[in-house]
Amino acid sequence: MYNGLFFNPANAGKEAGHSITALHRSQWLSYSTATGAGGAPTTQLITVSSAFEKTNLGVGLTVVNDNIGAFNNQEVNLALAYHLRMGRGRLSLGASGGFFSSTIDYGSLEAVNPDPIIGSDGKENQINNSISFGLIYDRSNFYAGASIRHFNEPSFDLGEGFENKLENHHYVVVGYRINTFALFSVEPSILLKSISLNNFSYDVSVIGTYNKRMSAGLAYRGDESASILMGYSLLKDNSLRLGYAFDLVVGGLEAKSPTTHEFMLSYNIPQAKKELERVIQRTPRFRF
Repeated sequence: MYNGLFFNPANAGKEAGHSITALHRSQWLSYSTATGAGGAPTTQLITVSSAFEKTNLGVGLTVVNDNIGAFNNQEVNLALAYHLRMGRGRLSLGASGGFFSSTIDYGSLEAVNPDPIIGSDGKENQINNSISFGLIYDRSNFYAGASIRHFNEPSFDLGEGFENKLENHHYVVVGYRINTFALFSVEPSILLKSISLNNFSYDVSVIGTYNKRMSAGLAYRGDESASILMGYSLLKDNSLRLGYAFDLVVGGLEAKSPTTHEFMLSYNIPQAKKELERVIQRTPRFRF
């Protein structure tokens, strides 16, 4: 919900003003391999989004650092989106492009059977470009979007002529905003994910927010984990937001550690607007 720009470039400048979000995720805390080494997934994500109201345009920047086992992947993408009024809602179209860097550390791998590639030392790195597209329709209380990442399916030759293709990722998101009594709102949503349309997974979540300041929710990732989410907004205009999520792994525990922790910090700068103060002018005959 809070990092839609990562998987859909149409979110660039979708909200008025300018925002920056930083996220850190430590997955499968205290995980270790059979040899006692680490290698649990850790991810850092930074997104920046800016809206240009008069042109209906928005720009965004996404920076990702992702580690899992012997692999380190990094992404930097620049997004551009156009937001068009359509009926009672707004249609947003977006595209992004940048580079994807993949590095493998052969020295951290141990082969069950002798292998000249895995037995080698050192690291191999390759950088390639990546392109993504997306669209979102938002009707205030309802929204739906679809996107595809790594549309061009870049490939990486990480030594000895083995080509590793980064297959395209598909996303579909649907959500509904419910405003209830006493300044309390509820937002359920579902995110469907697929790699090259060969396999599918989903995230279902619901978040309740009180007075646009305090929030709490639950989420479930299919056959993977259940999550508790919490958030709190600081400052008078709620522009600074802290978030935390705790995941409890419910599937595949024989190969994973049971807990995951995620922290988020976001800051929103409202759109600058010029306000003219009307001064009452008094004359002997008129008052206006």
